[in-house]
Amino acid sequence: MNNYICETCGVQYTGSIQEPKECKICKEERQYVSSKGQSWTTLEKMIESNTYKTIVGIEEDNLYSINTNPRFGIGQTAYLIKNDEFNLLWDCITYFDQNTIKTINELGGLDAIALSHPHYYSTQVEWAETFDVPIYIHEDDREWVTRTSEKIVFWSSEALELSKGLILQRIGGHFKGGTVLEWRNGNRQNGILLCGDIIRVVADRDWVSFMYSYPNFIPLPSVTVERLSKRMNELKFTRLYDAFHRVLREDAAQRVQDSAKRYVEAINGDLFNT
Repeated sequence: MNNYICETCGVQYTGSIQEPKECKICKEERQYVSSKGQSWTTLEKMIESNTYKTIVGIEEDNLYSINTNPRFGIGQTAYLIKNDEFNLLWDCITYFDQNTIKTINELGGLDAIALSHPHYYSTQVEWAETFDVPIYIHEDDREWVTRTSEKIVFWSSEALELSKGLILQRIGGHFKGGTVLEWRNGNRQNGILLCGDIIRVVADRDWVSFMYSYPNFIPLPSVTVERLSKRMNELKFTRLYDAFHRVLREDAAQRVQDSAKRYVEAINGDLFNT
């Protein structure tokens, strides 16, 4: 039995003798099947290849980024947040080995894992079993779990405080259960928002955007973005980190509001005339 991993999105599946016929994450319109066709690997093969390495970097006080080099799957960044003796892995990456485990343990290990949305489920069960911690996934995204585990905790409210000042906020959008992490103690008590790509920092680092599908360029309805912006107004943050290591370092809350306004005006045909 192998826990096969889709090479396009990096998500791991429940153990099987044969490779799955297709990846349900990639077949769905928010993702895509590689133009070269569906392909699979396993974590064991990735480790044996000696191709990959986990890079852990410090971003600021009590915040660490975790990446795979060379890039694998979608190429997202995971983050380790240290909050009052509670260590949270925010989102997940596929590859990890004994060196990864050693580094994480040197930083104090993990107390929990929380996910923004299904594209970053990756090898979350492997991580959870290795560190013996729960995985927090919003109930609305239960259908997208490709490897079940007793470690998974499905939560169903609009907010869930994991540790004092460390709060999961379900805002929807990109996925129905789309979640961001409000870290009120981050950035010297000024607040940090970690958002996966529920909200994504764009090439111009003064702005963010919101999409149903990023690779397939499917926008969200303006009414959805208006709702997201209202929810963002309720949260405390001045800095924002997205899933691809892009950062709004100052005035992040206001920039989210300005970006939402611009987005709505563009979708409604009020921003420009071409």
